[in-house]
Amino acid sequence: MPQPTQPQPHRAATSHALRAEGVSLGYADATIVDNLDFEVPTGAVTVIVGANASGKSTMLRGLARLLRPQAGVVRLDGGDLAAVPGKRLAAVIGLLPQQPLAPEGIGVADLVGRGRYPHQGLFRRWTNADDRIVTDALTATNTLDLASRRVDELSGGQRQRVWIAMALAQDPDILLLDEPTTFLDVTHQIEVLDLLLELNRTRSTTVVMVLHDLNLAARYADHLVVMGAGRIVAEGPPAATLTAEVVQEAFGLQAVVVEDPVCGSPLVVPIGRFHGTPTVRVLG
Repeated sequence: MPQPTQPQPHRAATSHALRAEGVSLGYADATIVDNLDFEVPTGAVTVIVGANASGKSTMLRGLARLLRPQAGVVRLDGGDLAAVPGKRLAAVIGLLPQQPLAPEGIGVADLVGRGRYPHQGLFRRWTNADDRIVTDALTATNTLDLASRRVDELSGGQRQRVWIAMALAQDPDILLLDEPTTFLDVTHQIEVLDLLLELNRTRSTTVVMVLHDLNLAARYADHLVVMGAGRIVAEGPPAATLTAEVVQEAFGLQAVVVEDPVCGSPLVVPIGRFHGTPTVRVLG
């Protein structure tokens, strides 16, 4: 498989402060996330992990203004996120939800091009630079050969990479992604996570993503957030955060945490009923 090229830094990301203060989030009368205090580390890669129904996606939706807080406030640069005009918000914060929906019959190039909408305006029309950014996004996600196809003709993995291309084309300063590796095989999972890390390192884009895989989360995160029952169980650098005790509390899972032989990050090894504890060096 040809290796995707990395996205070119079209501009340096602007630093923005995104913070939840005493935020409760939920649906109808059910509160999923309760009294959340969390500040997104600016210019870093933050990964949110947790068991099913722990509030990961709900937290992300609140930070993206897709959910109105039941209590508390989400602030962008000190102001209430709810008061930010929609187009300005889209230029600052990009979101890839867990199950995005494309307009019926839309082509891949058109969908990715919609990522440029926040940058258009009364005196700002489509330019050659927009074409270049869309092409770079398609190339970076290894989807350039799909540009002329319809989105509804693609496999789940192909569609997921096209959605990521649209998020890249949006060129936001803060990028929120809910399970960006869904539907992807292991090769494309690593490619996408490498791409997001490169985006962060080359232009200081603040990245916040939800992942299910604890070991990939620990490998790619600068800041790890572990959720459980609608609250933050632990957060901080992965090596200090992902411990056997935290895994037990958040997931109800017995495990040992050892050193990843590739990069030295924490590696969670579950203990099943039919397997004993491995005799390897345990971290912490």
